[in-house]
Amino acid sequence: MLAISNAKVFDGIGKVLDGHVIYVKDGKFEAIEPQSDIPAGYRIIDASGKIVTPGLIDVHTHLGISEEGVGKEGADFNETSSAVTPQIRAIDGINPMETGFEDARRAGVTTVQVMPGSANVIGGEMLVLKTAGHIVDDMVLRSPSGMKAATGENPKKYHGDKGRMPVTRMGVAALIREKLIEAQNYINGEKKERKLDMENLAKVLNKEIPLRVHAHRADDILTVLRIKREFDIDVTIEHCTEGHHIADYIAKHDVRVSVGPTMSTRSKVELKDKNWTTIKTLIDAGVPCSLTTDHPVVGIEYLVTSAIHAINHGITEQQALTALTSDAAKHLGVEDRVGSIEPAKDADFVIWSGNPFELSSKVESVYINGEAVH
Repeated sequence: MLAISNAKVFDGIGKVLDGHVIYVKDGKFEAIEPQSDIPAGYRIIDASGKIVTPGLIDVHTHLGISEEGVGKEGADFNETSSAVTPQIRAIDGINPMETGFEDARRAGVTTVQVMPGSANVIGGEMLVLKTAGHIVDDMVLRSPSGMKAATGENPKKYHGDKGRMPVTRMGVAALIREKLIEAQNYINGEKKERKLDMENLAKVLNKEIPLRVHAHRADDILTVLRIKREFDIDVTIEHCTEGHHIADYIAKHDVRVSVGPTMSTRSKVELKDKNWTTIKTLIDAGVPCSLTTDHPVVGIEYLVTSAIHAINHGITEQQALTALTSDAAKHLGVEDRVGSIEPAKDADFVIWSGNPFELSSKVESVYINGEAVH
């Protein structure tokens, strides 16, 4: 049992609690109370002069399946043998010993979503996991947490250059529709034999998981929303780089978006209009937003740095924290477990030397399920 005393707590849901004690028991937050005498049996951690936040969440990563410093042998994130691979699962390609997990912990990132890459029109299932552990199955928070899809230049490049569909944006959209219709027919027909790709897409059509779609350009975002309406499915917009152009329209469609990695370069035509004000425009329009590094496109250790840039371009510190905690948890469908410092939630938290949104502040310690991991 732990008691983090004399803490200034940013709880992740809009409150700043000064001079409080956070009680942790059996890996969960037990209580958050004003400073008082601490009962016997608790190991006391004095957080005087420190700030405590929930563990941070990166909603869109390739952690462990796109290993850094390894080369081709560590590139397990794109099954480019076909443009449509809903049958694959990211969990089968994750190396929990990969250096990026340690980088995440050091940066205060305690939960991540790991997904296939964006080379394929439909890329496969993803999952949410904690960043500490050596056995992936024991780290899992939600699996599957979504089905990956991608629009735009990536699938056009990887498959069009090989002389197969898709060559155009029309072809990308057509392949998504064809596979969803095939899955509808599979659900409605006599299932004489199992088909893993159809079973996985059935989870999308039954709204068990969302279709999480890589979409940078405004026209690609509109295509995703069109498909959402046509098939009555849940979707999230991943990246949403030109979302600031159509923020009010996006807001009408009951979708969550991840914004980023805005710290990356303009490496392709879809990114020429990337802008740090995108997230502010979306939030102002009422669109729930999270921030992402898309690790390893931008290192996961720069998640808070990305938030600082967004703050410098108009969002508040509370909006930034929410985008990295409670809204991020809702984006992933794990808000009952993580994303805020509240009783009964997993005791994932970070103790900072000062304001986390000042570059001079340091991560002093990180806890996952009440256990110190950094």
